[in-house]
Amino acid sequence: MKLSDFFIGLLSMTLFFAEAEAQTYNLLIGTYTKNSKSEGVYVYEFDAKTGKATFKNKATGLVNPSYLAISKDEKHVYTVCEAEPGKGAVSAFNFDKKTGALTLLNTKSSIGNGPCYVSVDKDNKYVFLANYGGGSATAIAVNSDGSLSDKNQFIQFEGNGPNKERQLSPHIHSTVLTPDNKYILISDLGTDRINIFKLADDQEKPLQAAKTPFVTTKPGSGPRHFDFHPNGKFGYSIQEMSGNITAFAYHDGSLTLIEDISGLPQNYAGKIWSADIHVSPDGKFLYASYRDDLNDLAIFKIDSKTGKLNLIGRQSTLGKVPRNFVITPDGNFLLAAHQNSDSVVIFKRNKETGLLSDTGERIDVGSPVCLKFASSK
Repeated sequence: MKLSDFFIGLLSMTLFFAEAEAQTYNLLIGTYTKNSKSEGVYVYEFDAKTGKATFKNKATGLVNPSYLAISKDEKHVYTVCEAEPGKGAVSAFNFDKKTGALTLLNTKSSIGNGPCYVSVDKDNKYVFLANYGGGSATAIAVNSDGSLSDKNQFIQFEGNGPNKERQLSPHIHSTVLTPDNKYILISDLGTDRINIFKLADDQEKPLQAAKTPFVTTKPGSGPRHFDFHPNGKFGYSIQEMSGNITAFAYHDGSLTLIEDISGLPQNYAGKIWSADIHVSPDGKFLYASYRDDLNDLAIFKIDSKTGKLNLIGRQSTLGKVPRNFVITPDGNFLLAAHQNSDSVVIFKRNKETGLLSDTGERIDVGSPVCLKFASSK
């Protein structure tokens, strides 16, 4: 055997095993437990070749562990607990990727009411909470073992918006870190602002106002979630009350408006209740979920040079209230979580067209509202 043939064979075997390892992921599902058949946070093994999901483990004993965040090294998981006013919290877990086991480390108060979103920085130094009910944000320092420390920063926002039913006070809906891990975007549905804070290495005051402390969206639009393009140059905000997608150029803590366009069907006259937004891993397409009367996904093609969007299609999510959805890291599947029909619907994703097709695969779980992927090895 030639030496070159040997190395070619070795390379082929290496690629084969690498591909085999990449064929499965851990899928973590956050849920509402009150008035639901859910028991907590669920972990499934997801086969990225077939689209099938198999139950693996679960963590019980928490009240409404809805939104999740996974540390960059995937050793720890953080979840908000949406309890009644005064009892909102965030919990830290050790995560065993092999077994899917979540071992509770500790729980700390969210300080603000109605925590609905949690994120963790790339260095696993802080977790950041969006407290929707209280209109506030909380930063909590993380200990070296992944547990939550007693050191925290609480920021109470002020103001209102023109919608007298929804915007009498601030409602913080997400805390999204920028790709450079230097800033955090805090979306306020109640004041139509995306607040910008710079991250400081200060356990008691990690959030400091950026040079430009906020950008505004159209009055009465209600910014909710935000996602960045893989190139780090573009960012997209979904507006819960208007149904619009607001596109920005991003650079060093600054957001510059590119465009603000509707994600609704033409001549739509039903209820508007936008939810989640994600850019595909290849950066070619953007997806946005719409609840209630629509229960579907709007599909946009992204102009790679300008960041502008072109609405190219819609896909029913085949369930009720698609509050959250996720795209597999390889881009082959999109999973939609339905809060009001107790199901996760699995779609095959065409990477060339961006369009979706139903695989027929389902996950039966009570009130799923957050989906996150982690590696399984």
